[in-house]
Amino acid sequence: MGQMVSDDKFEEQAARNGGIIKNGREILFQAFNWESNKHNWWSKLEEKVTDLAESGFTSAWLPPPTQSLSREGYLPQNLYCLDSCYGSLSELKSLLHKMNEHNLRAMADVVINHRIGTTQGSNGMYNRYDGIPISWDEHAVTSCSGGKGNKSTGDNFDGVPNIDHTQTFVRKDIIEWLIWLRRSVSFQDFRFDFTKGYAAKFVKEYIEESKPLFAVGEYWDSCEYSPPDYRLNYNQDNHRQRIINWIDSTGGLCAAFDFTTKGILQEAVKGELWRLRDPEGKPPGVMGWWPSRSVTFVENHDTGSTQGHWPFPSDHIMEGYAYILTHPGIPAVFYDHFYDQGSSLHEEIAKLMQIRKCQDIQSRSSVQILEAKSDLYSAIIDEKLCMKIGDGSWCPSEPEWRLAASGDRYAVWHNYTRFPEEIAFGKDRKKQGVACHHPKLIVLQREDSMRVVVTSANLVPRQWHLITNTV
Repeated sequence: MGQMVSDDKFEEQAARNGGIIKNGREILFQAFNWESNKHNWWSKLEEKVTDLAESGFTSAWLPPPTQSLSREGYLPQNLYCLDSCYGSLSELKSLLHKMNEHNLRAMADVVINHRIGTTQGSNGMYNRYDGIPISWDEHAVTSCSGGKGNKSTGDNFDGVPNIDHTQTFVRKDIIEWLIWLRRSVSFQDFRFDFTKGYAAKFVKEYIEESKPLFAVGEYWDSCEYSPPDYRLNYNQDNHRQRIINWIDSTGGLCAAFDFTTKGILQEAVKGELWRLRDPEGKPPGVMGWWPSRSVTFVENHDTGSTQGHWPFPSDHIMEGYAYILTHPGIPAVFYDHFYDQGSSLHEEIAKLMQIRKCQDIQSRSSVQILEAKSDLYSAIIDEKLCMKIGDGSWCPSEPEWRLAASGDRYAVWHNYTRFPEEIAFGKDRKKQGVACHHPKLIVLQREDSMRVVVTSANLVPRQWHLITNTV
């Protein structure tokens, strides 16, 4: 099945899990859409690895790799067979090898809420798994979906056998499979599909045992709307609280897609940008309450692509990315926007990614919302970036802000302050542009500008301000 990661290497990589969340500098890429199964996808993606890595992505979410009754991979059957409609096992391994060479982590789409059987059980349903690895019987299937197992711990996925995660033997087999994906196949990150179907405590156990470097769950809950026109409610605190409760039940080990931000943002850009400030003056999604566990996104294979279940307004896409790529949280970019809608969109998104990296915006960055009205939203992030979206005309008045990127209905500025009147020493020196200092020498650097100050005197910190801005 390929080269296995050694136990020592496995533990070393797993130890980075907390570090990745703590670091907060992830940018994810969803590397497929709903139609990707119709193409030689693993080979096609391999051709894009270099561009993805150079653009600044840290992890690429791949479609479900297992054999499946549906071409898209979301009705899995033989979990250990990785020949799928996306390509062969050898093509997948080649893709993962190239990704590893470019320090681009591979995220497996883990579909473990349900599984299609190979043979009929006592009630005529296909809920036995004879003749394939992990050969469960009906006791592995919840009683809610025609099996002989226990009642489901979550919502039922209708029409297919739902896995009973309360069974010890089921969890043991799933953990072994996840470890196999990590060690033998070389996936590093996990995306858990349809996590409303089983209790979050099981996700916690699976992460603890299989040790992905990063994990994110799809907890897709309905936003709140009011009749008679069923417009989106301004206050979505209950919605984001349910997502946060789920994250908390995983022990904080798993991030979650920020469907609250998605739902609010796609309404806000249609002339309701006041929605982007909650009653406490914070961002209104999961981003505003637990940003380090919020994976923000504009679109995915379900909401957009050819399914279009909950699409973002197509003429406001860059406003969406100008928001999530400048704000806290962990942003995710959709394949269609990066590769299928023209070079201009690709370049604009890539530029915003580079600005985020250069200005060191991360998942816990602070946000000061300046304006949030119908046609204008503006904010300062970490005092490093200033941004606006909307039709309203606006720009920062302070001279230290320089335009870094702009396009249809959005603009981003970065902070370009002059050299400080008083030089910072110790831990604060980098904030004020001090590249290095010595009792008789100090080097000030601010992007393309540099100043070197030399003196014969052994000056103490409080004396430097007398000379640095006069040279």
